[in-house]
Amino acid sequence: MLTHKQIWRGLDNLAVKTGMSVSALAKVAGLDATTFNRSKRFTTDGSRPRWPSTESIAKVLGALQVDFEEFAILSGSNNSRVETGRAVPMLGFAQAGAGGFFDDGGFPVGTGWDEVRFPGLAADNCYALEISGDSMLPVFRDGDRIVVAPEESLRRGDRVVVRTIDGEVMAKELRSISNKKIELASLNPEYPGRKLDRSQIDWIARIVWASQ
Repeated sequence: MLTHKQIWRGLDNLAVKTGMSVSALAKVAGLDATTFNRSKRFTTDGSRPRWPSTESIAKVLGALQVDFEEFAILSGSNNSRVETGRAVPMLGFAQAGAGGFFDDGGFPVGTGWDEVRFPGLAADNCYALEISGDSMLPVFRDGDRIVVAPEESLRRGDRVVVRTIDGEVMAKELRSISNKKIELASLNPEYPGRKLDRSQIDWIARIVWASQ
């Protein structure tokens, strides 16, 4: 029997294998584009898991001509591993701090970016940034690549990338967050932490992977 986590892992891996987002996966099967979104996997308060319907899974497998045995492999229920990944756009910190490269939600705009292959399950709309300088030592070194996901929910202790209205870009640890303020701890003890009003922040994105 597949668990809740395995079912969703199978759908995520199926999307990766076919080079689609989970939204595109749903559309191919004739379903609403949000059917498999991460926000649909638990109740609003996060207390109870939500399961995709058997019908929705059957429609996806039918549309892509994937049998259930392969889906079981993609779910990891037989301890198999999916070796592929998804290419995500990669930007430098200088680009992240410059105007015109991001929309209001913290997503890169335009085309023609360099790409890096994320060796795992890339969330929808995630992208990579290349670290520049030593202000994030010893956690991140100059030239390291990190993958950030602006749509991921934030919790205390998460490592995040923040861009201010003034164009400053920094990678920090999230100490606290409220509707009015955020407090950030520096990854490098030689640099101070920061306290910022939410009005000072252009966007904030959770770091979900690093190249170390």
